[in-house]
Amino acid sequence: MLALPVGLALCSALANAASSVLQRRAAAVDTPAEPGGPGTLLRGLRRLLRRPDWLAGVALLMLSAVMQGWALAVGSLSLVQPLLATELLFTLIVGGLVFRRRPGGRTWLAFVALAVGLAVFLLSAAPRPGRDDATSRAWLMAGGVACAVVLLLVLAARTVRGPARAALLGLASAVSFATTAALLKESVGRLRLGPGVMFSHWSPYATAAAGLVAFLLLQSALGAGSLAASQPALTLGDALTSVALGWALFEESVQLGLRMIPEAIGIVLIGAGSIGLANTLSAGRGWDAPAEPDGSEVRTRRE
Repeated sequence: MLALPVGLALCSALANAASSVLQRRAAAVDTPAEPGGPGTLLRGLRRLLRRPDWLAGVALLMLSAVMQGWALAVGSLSLVQPLLATELLFTLIVGGLVFRRRPGGRTWLAFVALAVGLAVFLLSAAPRPGRDDATSRAWLMAGGVACAVVLLLVLAARTVRGPARAALLGLASAVSFATTAALLKESVGRLRLGPGVMFSHWSPYATAAAGLVAFLLLQSALGAGSLAASQPALTLGDALTSVALGWALFEESVQLGLRMIPEAIGIVLIGAGSIGLANTLSAGRGWDAPAEPDGSEVRTRRE
């Protein structure tokens, strides 16, 4: 039974990575030259709607969400969410194939660090599933703490600039994404009682609201600093917050005691791998520019 949520989580990460790459490919080829504005955005969207690769990316994004929900329905929050960090790995693999770029030696080291870190952490923690839904009291307490943490991180981010601000906003986004996943698990846990029961509950609408907040915070984090500053906080924050919410809401458990030593090693490796992969994704102007058959970059309309 463990293989199903693991497989679904990995497929969700792969679909999300492929979605990002395809949508970036469409945007890179069809970048407007005129100044930005509402009219420009609308014309750009109309052009993208005529591109099969962009539409395929949107379809993959929806497929990713369905598989994540399915994974959360059959697996624990503390297992599924950390596995979604593999999206970084898949982004570089798919992006390398689409844009014809080969990862360098340091990138491969980052690959190995993140993959080994995830394996060490999950094998040591050995997350065990708990309830399918949480009590109202648990949601009031855990949800209140999560909201307070996000608010404090956002307020702290307003006092700094540069990488520190990006990291704080990335962490706030991570807590929001983990909370969104917990709410999604609550929603799909009620689906077994029928769609009517699920949609008459507050959780699907809270999921949408929390997801919107997480998305907006992520955009703020990306705008505040480089991907290398925000991505490690986002990756580690999502994984660790999900473990905490899984315990607080759904009575999931992880192994402690001496196993905390390899768990800490796994967390360090995940962080190091995330930094390395984020540096690769944010470095180099031409990494995600489509290449001609001879290896040269395609010029966008902006050029």
